[in-house]
Amino acid sequence: MSISEAGEQNKRAWEHRAYEFWSRQYGKPEDFAVRLIENPLEQLKKHKSYFDNIDGKKIANLCGSNGRKAVPLALLGAEVTVFDISEENKQYALELAAHAKTSIEYIVTDLYDIDQIKYGGFFDILYLEGGILHYFHDLNRLMSLLFSMLKVDGLLVLSDFHPFRKCITKKTDGQYQVEDNYFNEEIHSGDVAFKHFYAEQEQENFPEVRVRHYTISEIINASIAAGFKLQKFEEHRGWNGENIPWEFTIAARK
Repeated sequence: MSISEAGEQNKRAWEHRAYEFWSRQYGKPEDFAVRLIENPLEQLKKHKSYFDNIDGKKIANLCGSNGRKAVPLALLGAEVTVFDISEENKQYALELAAHAKTSIEYIVTDLYDIDQIKYGGFFDILYLEGGILHYFHDLNRLMSLLFSMLKVDGLLVLSDFHPFRKCITKKTDGQYQVEDNYFNEEIHSGDVAFKHFYAEQEQENFPEVRVRHYTISEIINASIAAGFKLQKFEEHRGWNGENIPWEFTIAARK
């Protein structure tokens, strides 16, 4: 399957009942907006420190999904552009921004197709978070694209699921078992992130996604090869404080 074919398959999956899921998970846009207005910085969670004094900054939130990060950034004064593959994500995000009395630009596109003439050297900050790298099957190409979109001395904040996560399964006794697949380079089918929130009978109708998992060294080396100057690499515990790495964040400059 080519990159473009995989992108089309992932697009179909992320446009299947996504708006409905976001409304279930976060509430209707008008209700979620109230919470964002109350404390926009808090919504950025562990990445808050990267977004001090962003008034007037041009920020790209790539794979920005339902706007839950983009809208707080806009409320803090940034000029935010979201690039994402899903029309349903766009619908929720734009409604969320409108109810929050702010605005974001939202471009539905495959990241590989972003207009580099228009957006080359355009942004002060690029923000990617929440489990996205596995959707891109040419990591060096993705990193080069990100590098080209930043202004000189611009900041990349890239946060994703820790590669170790794909190597463990939780047993019935609550302990974790390590699986032997860390270095697996296979592109394979998987479930879209919100599929399991639906009833089992409904899950049969969900399109699959095509994913390729990376090692930590592949991710770091791809960013270095693109020209980024790494400033910080953080590993984060699980959402419930588990004593295992669950996510990571890379901060790098152009």
